[in-house]
Amino acid sequence: MPSKKTAQNPAAKTSKTPAATLLAPRGVKTWKDAADWLRYRGIEDIECITPDLAGVARGKMMPSSKFTSNTSLALPSALYRHTISGEYPEETGNFRYEPRDSDLKLMPDLSTLSVVPWETDPTAQVICDVVDTEGHHVAYTPRNVLKNVMRLYAERGWKAVVAPEIEFYLVAKNEDPDYPLHPPKGRSGRSILGGQGYSIAGINEFDELIDDIYHFSEKQGLEIDTLIHEEGPAQLEINLRHGDPIELADQVFMFKRTIREAALKHGIYATFMAKPMQGQAGSAMHIHQSVVDIKTGKNIFSNPDGTASNAFFHFIGGMQAFVPKTLSMMAPYVNSYRRLMPEMSAPVNNAWGYDNRTTAFRVPISDAAARRIENRLPGSDANPYLALAASLACGLLGIIHEVEPSPPTEDTANAGTIELPRGLLEAVSLLESDDRLGEVLSPEFIGLYAGVKRGEFETFMQVISPWEREFLLLNV
Repeated sequence: MPSKKTAQNPAAKTSKTPAATLLAPRGVKTWKDAADWLRYRGIEDIECITPDLAGVARGKMMPSSKFTSNTSLALPSALYRHTISGEYPEETGNFRYEPRDSDLKLMPDLSTLSVVPWETDPTAQVICDVVDTEGHHVAYTPRNVLKNVMRLYAERGWKAVVAPEIEFYLVAKNEDPDYPLHPPKGRSGRSILGGQGYSIAGINEFDELIDDIYHFSEKQGLEIDTLIHEEGPAQLEINLRHGDPIELADQVFMFKRTIREAALKHGIYATFMAKPMQGQAGSAMHIHQSVVDIKTGKNIFSNPDGTASNAFFHFIGGMQAFVPKTLSMMAPYVNSYRRLMPEMSAPVNNAWGYDNRTTAFRVPISDAAARRIENRLPGSDANPYLALAASLACGLLGIIHEVEPSPPTEDTANAGTIELPRGLLEAVSLLESDDRLGEVLSPEFIGLYAGVKRGEFETFMQVISPWEREFLLLNV
């Protein structure tokens, strides 16, 4: 029996689309379903969006009637060749411009269709894949980079399963970038201090904002597993339920927009910078990973008797061997490396261990069916599609090449030397150094990504920092 809401809606009376589809907050299967879904909600405009290399939403907005009339949506290819600050780097190495700056086409993925709950006018959004004018997927675009890694798993009869955890800070509005960031005032009228890990009172300081995050998420069909207060002042973490890597990358992409919009509604900022405040912990995007057999649904990290499999250990070996070479995809900015510092609640090593949070790769306590590996290196500033693609590609290479891991670490792993690249340029060079990464991520993507990252570093080098003014101005 149709719901009361469906029966009262004129669009629902004349539609042959099932009521469950019309009422679903997220996703349809066909263009006809999409037209009925939009009509049922009285949607006037639709945002057709796709992530650029930085994970920023790019695309076009149009009337919903035009969206459902088979309109071709084009974007310039140069969109994937500019830096986070909007500049175009010089051509270097394998980084070359497409001389014609030809069109790329947006192909809406109707399974991602949802409302935009913070807009005052009825508005929807849909995430798009990017293809060339002949309909071929463009290998260097972030969603396609991840899809290609998933295809390599599928060719072996496997499917990766992930569960991201995203940390972020709430900060008082800051209109002058020369001034440091500060935590906002909560409902008590005072700024929250650090050391509030897992504090319920810390969460309650921002009750109304968190209610809006949950409300906005529900309207978009996004499911939050848990929310906690982290160590930093007004630093929160959202954990998502495990699932398909493409779907989870889409959710992180949408959650970032959602959390920023909810914060702005309350007159503050939400930031996913890896290290927004000096002396405070950085923000990570931890990734829990496992692999299942498509036919049986069994976790390939566990043997039938429940013991850890060779694939489990080889996946860890692959993480140790290749993650340092892909770190620029998990720590993509100069600021990212300020988070990867000793004594700052972030791993600076290449170790693994059982239930050891000081290691880069932690194996949580679980039963055999849930055996998984947590990658604790990615920052929350990373493009979720690229961070997931890199992490899963490294594990896959470990299985393919049967890479043996080091012995598990039982002691504090962060007390010794830093075992990771110390900066963006070093990390980018490592990304280009191994042809095996090109086989799973595509040489075209690596060349383009490296060129953009070098361009961002050159832009950063033009900025004079407060440290330089403090210690060099009158002393040298």
